[in-house]
Amino acid sequence: MKYKQLGQTEIQIPVITFGGWAIGGWYWGGTDEELAIKAIHKAIDLGMNCIDTAPVYGFGLGEEIVGKAIKGRRHEVIIATKCGLRWDKDEGEFFFDTYFNGKRYYVYKNARKNSIIEECERSLKRLNTDYIDIYQIHWPDKTTPIDESLEALTRLQEQGKIRAFGVSNFDVNLLKETLKYSRVESNQVKYSLVDRWIESELVPLCVENKISILAYSPLEQGLLTGKITMETEFKSGDLRKKQFWFQPENRKKILDALEKIKPIAREKNATLAQIVINWTFSQPGITTAIVGARNPEQVEENVGAVNLKLTEEEIQKIREAFTWDS
Repeated sequence: MKYKQLGQTEIQIPVITFGGWAIGGWYWGGTDEELAIKAIHKAIDLGMNCIDTAPVYGFGLGEEIVGKAIKGRRHEVIIATKCGLRWDKDEGEFFFDTYFNGKRYYVYKNARKNSIIEECERSLKRLNTDYIDIYQIHWPDKTTPIDESLEALTRLQEQGKIRAFGVSNFDVNLLKETLKYSRVESNQVKYSLVDRWIESELVPLCVENKISILAYSPLEQGLLTGKITMETEFKSGDLRKKQFWFQPENRKKILDALEKIKPIAREKNATLAQIVINWTFSQPGITTAIVGARNPEQVEENVGAVNLKLTEEEIQKIREAFTWDS
């Protein structure tokens, strides 16, 4: 495994991070807890020792599964979790409502100082640990001044409850505003071959300020693995089918682009997923690609991406395959 420095901290994180959204079950049509724990163990064994999760992943369940999986191995892992999305109180900015396990949830963006401090205590309990390595504001909250949120994060760091803090889903303007008040070590944002919006302004700003970019959904929720075809049907509770890229005409676009990069995969004796993951963490400014896995086999495939060597020409070919006239 290869590692990179998180921001300006002493924390070294692997170029592929274990993404814990899917194992929470919500949005992905349920979870198998036993398999999820085995997947995390396999990830740690293979050096993919950074685990990214959040309270909203399964409404507490995702963090609880991580907590069980790291029991006795806490010293081996870097835990990244988040704050700022609440479903237990209607305070802040309404975000969305959803069903999970027969229950309706109303989720609010809430990055108020007291709320963040309360959330941190709950996450520590669910994760069965007394500190969090990387703590991030999950989504911007328009109802709370950013300096108030940062005050809470600074206090938690001073208390030793978090080692480093960052943000997630912050655009250029909001990140600039944030930096007026405090340093942040990371910005976790969506980035994939079909969603490269961060490249023009956000990446240069992060590079200049030594802020790590943690790229989520690099496989576009499974679409860029090539395993989802035009015939794939999603089971009840799997909300991916409603997403933009999963619509038939867009799905076809992606499958056609994947065909163009199959020769590279064949030549490298690699899967399409491995090619895409490697392409992602090889891009300027990207510290790690956060890739979900539900079982040990998927973890092994993901980790295999580290050993690939893509040439500059191949990297460019891959980019061009996913560049469309809009």
